[in-house]
Amino acid sequence: MLGIGDGMALIGAGIAIFGGAVGTSMAQSTIGGAIVGVLGERPEEPGKMLIWLVIPETIIIFSFVVAVLAIFKVV
Repeated sequence: MLGIGDGMALIGAGIAIFGGAVGTSMAQSTIGGAIVGVLGERPEEPGKMLIWLVIPETIIIFSFVVAVLAIFKVV
């Protein structure tokens, strides 16, 4: 049986994942639009542009870590 503290930890974990996903999607949409413009002018640089697109993924990884810490009540 889960107590109120367990339920709040699960809600906090859900909020952490949701916030990280929203932040990542907003960043990647802006970066993706800029990448399309750059590749239109310089089609020889898709490797550099891929790195810029992948960097915001660290936000969701960090939010996953925060969610795990909240579930196990480490924080």
